[in-house]
Amino acid sequence: MTLPVIPKFPLARLLDVGLNWLTLHLAFITRAVASVVGGIIDGITAGLTWLPPWALIVIVGLLAWRAAGRRVAIWSVLGLAFLWNLRLWDATVSTFTLVLISTLIAVGIGLPIGIAAALSKRTGKVVMPVLDFMQTMPAFVYLIPAIPFFGLGAVSASVATVIFSTPPAIRLTILGINQVPHDLIEAADAFGSTRRQKLFKVQLPMALPTIMAGVNQTIMLALSMVVIAAMIGAGGLGGEVWRAIQRLEPGKGFTAGIAIVILAMVLDRITQRIGRRKEVAR
Repeated sequence: MTLPVIPKFPLARLLDVGLNWLTLHLAFITRAVASVVGGIIDGITAGLTWLPPWALIVIVGLLAWRAAGRRVAIWSVLGLAFLWNLRLWDATVSTFTLVLISTLIAVGIGLPIGIAAALSKRTGKVVMPVLDFMQTMPAFVYLIPAIPFFGLGAVSASVATVIFSTPPAIRLTILGINQVPHDLIEAADAFGSTRRQKLFKVQLPMALPTIMAGVNQTIMLALSMVVIAAMIGAGGLGGEVWRAIQRLEPGKGFTAGIAIVILAMVLDRITQRIGRRKEVAR
């Protein structure tokens, strides 16, 4: 007995049709977004590269001292000075700008969604499967819809990075709010606090260390996308790694990779120390 042949579900075809339809009908929106985001990225990059490297290193050191303490400031200055010595300063500034813009957008999107999911079980049930999908999807796949919508370059890289790095901001915002002790919530209710007062004066301040951990993880995931984003013209340190791969120059590739690690460590230590200080203050 021959079993009937089950026709293949045309998932790829449906996705192609859907992406083509969205590209055709949303082109005016994506062009506007690409223009705005591209202008912001170019403006910040031009402003940071206009400053002498030593001046920017001093500014970062002072900000790190203020936010995270003397030890973190010293190591940040030494790490950035080493990147300057490696002649990778412009690439470092480009990567930092891409990570900064992507992180700000990811946190700006993730924080409200995380708050809504923490305060509403129905919203949480919808959000969590989407986060599971976003975190298990290979990072390379996010480049596929970014290119037809935004073209090659830093804007597509930023969009793909935002999609890839947003889930930790949402998850840890939900976790932080859900971990607020119930007796504090009951005390706020007993004093007649509104939902808005309870959120902004009790829940968010108590959840801030966990939220900062989410920001830290968002930054780390954004940096992990640097090399992948270089495949679509993002440039920066990822572009240096990609060029070294294409030209079979392992020394330059490892040098750029080490530069990414140093930048990641500087950002990681600063955000971690800020989160610890918030936890101690709490």
